[in-house]
Amino acid sequence: MDSIQRIALGSIGVGLLVLALKYLAFWLTGSVALYSDALESIINVITAVAAFMAVRLSAKPADRNHPYGHHKAEYLSVVLEGVCIVLAAFSILREAYFAVLAPHPIEAPLKGLLISGVGTLINAAWGYLLIRRGRTARSPALVADGKHLFVDVYTSIGVVIGVGLVILTGVRQLDAIVAALVAVNIIWSGWGLMKESIAGLMDEAAPVDLQDQIRAVLMRHLDGTIEVHDLKTRSAGRVTFIEFHLVVEGRMSVSDSHAICDKLERVLQQAVDGALVTIHVEPEHKAKQTGSMVVSTGDLN
Repeated sequence: MDSIQRIALGSIGVGLLVLALKYLAFWLTGSVALYSDALESIINVITAVAAFMAVRLSAKPADRNHPYGHHKAEYLSVVLEGVCIVLAAFSILREAYFAVLAPHPIEAPLKGLLISGVGTLINAAWGYLLIRRGRTARSPALVADGKHLFVDVYTSIGVVIGVGLVILTGVRQLDAIVAALVAVNIIWSGWGLMKESIAGLMDEAAPVDLQDQIRAVLMRHLDGTIEVHDLKTRSAGRVTFIEFHLVVEGRMSVSDSHAICDKLERVLQQAVDGALVTIHVEPEHKAKQTGSMVVSTGDLN
């Protein structure tokens, strides 16, 4: 089990701990707002399990049925997270509606808020770790899990403010109103997660800055070639697929063109972590440019 899988597994333990704290806070107070906070913690546990399974699956090597690997499994887990988040939000809205119709007093609010606050601090620390490590390892599942925890942190802060207002004003309906606002924020968060994962599933091109970096590497290492065109990129989890056409002189030997391809693959893999490079070699008199020109050696003279 690699470090990324251990972190994903640790998220399950952290999620269970925070869930216990948040549910205890709700049980002590009976607050609908704190109930919404506890319910989101249940979703945190579910999504942590999904992220762990996705990270393990994405790490499997390519096989006969999946020749390009299993990297997109992480995007599927992010979609699941988004769906679970939205379902949780509608459940919170339901509870908030009934609480507006029949509000009830909050018991032991200060003790409940203190316990909930401890859980919130744990979520903030762990969410920061997930995002940092996820971006370093280019793991969409870990980054999404970390962002979800930070949404939980923000909503928890809102819950504290709402319950505090109930204590200060005595207006019990504020508890349900805060819960409803939390639900709306959760729905927005869930949609954002699903939107990001759909981009990965649809083979969206690599970020512009990464494409510029690839072009710069190619420009520095085109000795012995004529041009590069039809560059295509896509990201799948921790892997970036890079494809392009390489035009060489028609009389160049297969061995020499193969050596150039090996060099280009090597420098691109050194520059782009997790790069998988595919190069289509074309003799000059049969070059077929269907996409944009990347660089021509004539541009470098």
